[in-house]
Amino acid sequence: MFRLRMVNSCLRRCLHGGTVNRDQLLEQLRVCSAEDQVFEVVGKNKAKLTVNHVGCAVGMLWQFQKEKPQMLRTVELIKGHPQFLTLRVLAENKIALMDDFMLVDMLYSVLRLNVDCHDSLIQQLVSEAWLRIDRFQMSSLSKFAICLSDQHLQHSPLMGHIANILDQKLSSIDDARILSTLMISVSALVSPRLRDALISRADHLLDTMDPSNYNNPRRVVQFLRNIKYSHRSLLEKCNQILLHNVPRLDAENISIVMGLYQSLQFNNCDFRLAVKQRLIELIDSSTDPFSFTKLFVALGPMASPEIREGLEKTALLLADEFTSYQVLAVAEALEEIQCRNLSLINKIASIIQKNLHVYKPIEAARITQALFLLHYQNPELFTKLRNILVNFLQDSVFPYEVTTLTRVLSMLPCPRLDEGVISRVDAVLTQCNLSDLNTFALAIAKWVRNDPSYRHSTPSKYVRLLQTLNRCGHERLHTANRLDLVLEELKYISGEWFEEMLLEQTMVTLQRMVEQISWTNVPELALFLTRTSHLCTPLMDRIASVTIKGIDKIHYSATYATLLPFAILNYDPPRAEELYDVCIQRFIPHIRSFDPHLLVLLGYALAVADCFPEELVREIFNIDFLGKLDAQLETLPDALNMRTRLRLMELNRAVCLECPEFQVPWFHERYCQQLQRKGNGFVSPVQQQIHRMLGEVLGGINCARVAVLTPYFYTVDFECVLDKHHRPVAYSEPSTLQISDRGKVQWGNSSLEKVRNELPPGAQRVAVDFLDAKTFCKNSRHMKGEAMMRKRHLEILGYHVVQIPHFEWNSMELSTQDAWKEYLKKKIFTELSS
Repeated sequence: MFRLRMVNSCLRRCLHGGTVNRDQLLEQLRVCSAEDQVFEVVGKNKAKLTVNHVGCAVGMLWQFQKEKPQMLRTVELIKGHPQFLTLRVLAENKIALMDDFMLVDMLYSVLRLNVDCHDSLIQQLVSEAWLRIDRFQMSSLSKFAICLSDQHLQHSPLMGHIANILDQKLSSIDDARILSTLMISVSALVSPRLRDALISRADHLLDTMDPSNYNNPRRVVQFLRNIKYSHRSLLEKCNQILLHNVPRLDAENISIVMGLYQSLQFNNCDFRLAVKQRLIELIDSSTDPFSFTKLFVALGPMASPEIREGLEKTALLLADEFTSYQVLAVAEALEEIQCRNLSLINKIASIIQKNLHVYKPIEAARITQALFLLHYQNPELFTKLRNILVNFLQDSVFPYEVTTLTRVLSMLPCPRLDEGVISRVDAVLTQCNLSDLNTFALAIAKWVRNDPSYRHSTPSKYVRLLQTLNRCGHERLHTANRLDLVLEELKYISGEWFEEMLLEQTMVTLQRMVEQISWTNVPELALFLTRTSHLCTPLMDRIASVTIKGIDKIHYSATYATLLPFAILNYDPPRAEELYDVCIQRFIPHIRSFDPHLLVLLGYALAVADCFPEELVREIFNIDFLGKLDAQLETLPDALNMRTRLRLMELNRAVCLECPEFQVPWFHERYCQQLQRKGNGFVSPVQQQIHRMLGEVLGGINCARVAVLTPYFYTVDFECVLDKHHRPVAYSEPSTLQISDRGKVQWGNSSLEKVRNELPPGAQRVAVDFLDAKTFCKNSRHMKGEAMMRKRHLEILGYHVVQIPHFEWNSMELSTQDAWKEYLKKKIFTELSS
């Protein structure tokens, strides 16, 4: 069918303008059903071939290939055929005679047939197209833009010209395929204004297009990924169309979409559950290496243990047929699912070893990382990989390549670092963004620790690198003038170097750009402040005011990120009540559109802030929602799965303690018992010191219990009981919880099940908690929200809570035994009396 359409298109171009004589040669081409037949016609009629014949012949050759599965294509055979060379020569000689459609179609087809980008035919076709570009129809312009992208010309002046034409003619484009194709092609060059215009037009065209065409929304999502812009409403519209088409998607398309979603940090429960089921349906038909690889990559991380075991068995059977790139994809999937199938890992590694010579720099880095994280044991292979990475790094001129190679190299054990590596890193530092600089800092820290001379002093070569690194970081922050770009660079930054060297300067830079804070970047800025635990009240006040003013523009799901720093950092802006009210009013109407795990996280954040909207609580704690949450958790990465389960427990506990009127049952008893058994029970040296002091202050070690488990499974560092006269009460039997010499809490057999002893009349339980640095904001002594919630809950449980901040216990004032004892007496007895 496609072939007939293409030939008919050729005929129309031959016949347009009026009736002409029948073209017998064109009819001969038309009835060809294979490449050999086309070449036979071309070989017998070289002298008779017109520009239309050449165009049709080349187009049919690509169409034949396009209709074949990827693994059955014979592009290299076509490219090397003598008659294909004839067609190329004829095409180059007849470029001036081609109309605009044929010119672009010819360029598109020969590129798809792997003609080298530097071939004179390609060069002449591109040059001629540039001369005509202003008169191209939009369909030809979009196809020409694809051709430029194929040649890695996304940043070229010619692509800039296309972006300008797109900007001028955007309102006239009514075809979602044409628009989405152009959006991807010019994505590297769009300004914020053009970006917003493209998004608006795409949003409109997605509503008017045939919903069965899933490639259009996929391309729109790819555009958003390319520009690193998570436009939630447009993403959800694309997702709805893709979700509707899941029964028609193959493993390759599913794998592509899921990769795009992951890059945009976009999760949709309904889509993940639907594609999981679709992929399971495709297992029996995915028997060739190409389709199976796509299936394995997409389904593996979501599959049940039983299905995953079956996939691993099939992978082992097909392994010898994998191409070098398929085996790379499988290796990364094995690392993601934390595979422990040694036979499969060894087989994949052996195939990789045979193909080391074909991998490019980033691919070699990906392979090394996957095998290292799989704990693959083969020193000889890792030595080869290390040498390959070093050679690539020394030759590379691209900062992103040097960054990736350096990061992976730092994972491998190495007693001595090559001077060439240090020189190359030093050469690119001034070109790096903040994220790359942070990556280099982490790598250098590992090298310093692994260097044998580190025991005596930090080698000068590392000192110079770190000095350059610090200077580049400060200069980049000092010269930054666009908040959105700074936030993009800060998105994944963490670690000691950033916190110690750049965090304060970063806050100064962000405050300098405070007027650029808008509803579009509030969620990203809020997440950064939460992640760094840095309390910056001017920024948070601005976030609050912008949110209150622009709440209708902020996507309902972004209210979670927006409120998070206020809850976690325990900060109330001037209009705190209004801030929470407008956010709650924003998300409540859409409460059933949330992904289940995100709604749990939102509920927990609000609970930390002592806020319990009844609609939210009742939505989360109902059977249907919890069933959907369970189904979703099976598809999520392990870390997010465990975090969500923990937050659900903590929210359940908070609601039971603070909102008994909601009558939500406590259903996490077994879960908490499992957590308790898995815990390491380690007590820090400071806590051991406090335990000894408490024994002396209270008149005996049997007056204080350590690591006491409360109802609802809080663990109190130390517990004591004071009678109505505020005198310590000894426990009737020795505590079943004691600290060993190594700082381990030793639990008695019945400790979890023991009923709390009844208190004497008028007595008071006292909980003594040591608050380490994590309990406070990093730049102040301001206590974070989770510690405040814990205090509220312990008080509800009947405790008088004594908190011992680390900065008080470790202060100069408390440097003697007597001072520590006096401090504890004051905390326990004086505060209770007041």
